[in-house]
Amino acid sequence: MSKPDQYNVEIPSNEVKDSNIKYFTTYTYGCQMNQHDSERLAGQLKSIGYEYTESLEDASFILINTCCVRESAEKKIYGKIGELKNLKVSNPNLIIAIAGCMAQKDKEKLFKKAPHIDLIIGTHNVHQLVEIVKEFEESKDRVLAVWDQAERLAPDVPTIRRGKISAWVPIMYGCNNFCTYCIVPYVRGRERSRPLHDIIEEIHQLGLDGFKEITLLGQNVNSYGNDTKEYGDFADLLKAVDQVETIERVRYMTSHPRDINDKVINTILNSKKICDHFHLPVQSGSDAILKMMNRGYTTDYYRELVRKIRKAIPHASLTTDIIVGFPGESDELFQETLEFLKEIRFDASYTFLYSKRSGTPAATMTDQIPLVVKKERLQKLMDVQNDISLEINQQFTDTVVTVIVEGPSQRDENRLMGRTTTNKIVLWDKQGTEEVGQLANIKITTAQTWILKGKLID
Repeated sequence: MSKPDQYNVEIPSNEVKDSNIKYFTTYTYGCQMNQHDSERLAGQLKSIGYEYTESLEDASFILINTCCVRESAEKKIYGKIGELKNLKVSNPNLIIAIAGCMAQKDKEKLFKKAPHIDLIIGTHNVHQLVEIVKEFEESKDRVLAVWDQAERLAPDVPTIRRGKISAWVPIMYGCNNFCTYCIVPYVRGRERSRPLHDIIEEIHQLGLDGFKEITLLGQNVNSYGNDTKEYGDFADLLKAVDQVETIERVRYMTSHPRDINDKVINTILNSKKICDHFHLPVQSGSDAILKMMNRGYTTDYYRELVRKIRKAIPHASLTTDIIVGFPGESDELFQETLEFLKEIRFDASYTFLYSKRSGTPAATMTDQIPLVVKKERLQKLMDVQNDISLEINQQFTDTVVTVIVEGPSQRDENRLMGRTTTNKIVLWDKQGTEEVGQLANIKITTAQTWILKGKLID
């Protein structure tokens, strides 16, 4: 089994486990919003007496927070659920809960496929975990808690953060875009903005708690405030967040290219804490494919947007998402994407093979692309992007960048890592004077495709 999530809590040692304490563990699949939902679920469990453990065998509550963006992810999750069956047999009192987008989509089908599941919790019901657990403990009957739509904006609940330096802060929930390949609007519901005051208050408290960096979360952050005139728009939110004194840096994700505007760009330009990194998923460099995807913009629109950003903030980094092998993508249309990639020159592209997602319009489109063709195109795209990324990163050689020390590198505890405001990952040999959370100046000595390496300077 893969390793469960880790939270910013004191983890009891296996040697001193208290038999009178109930322990929980979680697995999280999917996007950053799912990761934050798991933090909220963990916080609620702790509020009713559960303590976190990494050990499956010690857990009396196992929660899997699911993703259904791709059917391949779904199959992997069902495999994980199946692995828990033996634990349930050996410990009949074990509570197994399934939350997230797959729970929202499949509902009671999950009970039929995996009878050892006890709780199913939809995306609109995350805040109800305490009452769901109490209902189960009283009735000893399986509980299905899945609203079709959110009845209201979910109230704040106790939250256990996964880290100590960076924290997620949701600013809105849901999506109104209905891209033809995407299931998110069906499982996350319509867009709903959080009150501006609540967001600022949460960020201020996170700073007091020691967090240095926050990331504003939403399926489309640029749509913030579109559902109400009470809170202003996304640029107004960014301006307010920039004035919170207790934090160092502000990031945000994800932006829809159609909705970013001059006001947002100028707000970032004139800010002190908002990072100069723009992640703008283009998805395709072909107007024909963009139209079939229902993205709502053209390549010329995207070019003009990039021109505005680079004119206003020349040093900003630009990253994107691209889907390869969308239905109807001919060799000629794929070549348009390849040429677009060479023209725009993204710092990085997160590239994906198109995968049929039942329940979306694209899944029923004709002219589906064979897997072997999709893989060939993906490799070509990655080869071009990797060359571009390396060329851009090599410009940092012999320069000095400032990062927040995040902690040891995953592969080498003697190396530390941090990120620049432009979201470049930087590694350097630990000197012993660095503290997690502090700002550090690193002189770059080596540039690679995905990372920069350097040395600490005074």
